[in-house]
Amino acid sequence: MTHTALLPQGLADFARAARGRAVCLVRVLEVRGSAPRGIDAALLVGAEGFAGTIGGGHLEYEAIAYAQSLLRQAEAGCTAEQTRRFALGPSLGQCCGGSVELRFSVLADGDEAMPRLHGLEARPYELWLYGAGHVARALVHVMLPLPFRIRWLDTRENVFPQPLPGQVETLQTDDLAAEVADAAPGVMHLVMTHSHALDFDIVRAVLERGDAAYCGLIGSATKRTTFERRLRARGMAEAGIDALVCPVGLPAIPGKLPGIIAVSVAAQLLLAAQAVEARA
Repeated sequence: MTHTALLPQGLADFARAARGRAVCLVRVLEVRGSAPRGIDAALLVGAEGFAGTIGGGHLEYEAIAYAQSLLRQAEAGCTAEQTRRFALGPSLGQCCGGSVELRFSVLADGDEAMPRLHGLEARPYELWLYGAGHVARALVHVMLPLPFRIRWLDTRENVFPQPLPGQVETLQTDDLAAEVADAAPGVMHLVMTHSHALDFDIVRAVLERGDAAYCGLIGSATKRTTFERRLRARGMAEAGIDALVCPVGLPAIPGKLPGIIAVSVAAQLLLAAQAVEARA
């Protein structure tokens, strides 16, 4: 991200934006003892900004400064890779107690960084988000730094904010429920469209498949009761109905503002994804 950016920017997005300009890729090669990030945590540094993180704090401050000094040297023709070890003790003003070895790779162009980024910014979880209203927008904002790929769907045209980072794919379609058939097993589904009838069709399609990692529906306990009754009337088994998460979000984080709901739901999604991963 640049020094003026608020939203986090992914490594690949930063690299694409840096086409035609030199960048420095900073990777964690080795960790000894306690450290803020593990092996392959990465930064991509440009002359005026950066993306990614190796853990923040003074270590990251020093790494960015050193990477930018290498970029200045590269202008004079020096582009060799360098490796440096940083002790996370008094010299850096950090009390982690371990040490981190970093590799600094100066690359002549942002495009040159792209092949090196594979695996450095893993997003193992996939969320299909139905609806692009206020809460959905707030949720996408909150989830950008999290390890999720998001497929964002709505029936309406021109409702998605632009630009969006690479981990967010949008789709405008007239039949959201039909799209459920294209989801891979283990996808997480969250339904919050402008129409209760549309919500029901999507939820029914997800639950009938029976292979979602999560099926959430925004709404009250009354809305859940109504949906349960309608699902039973259409022959759905209780096990399928019980898989529906509604209301969504963590009870410990109450509130009706879109931002509060977004934080609560994002925390629930992350917990659900990690629980599935732990059972695998």
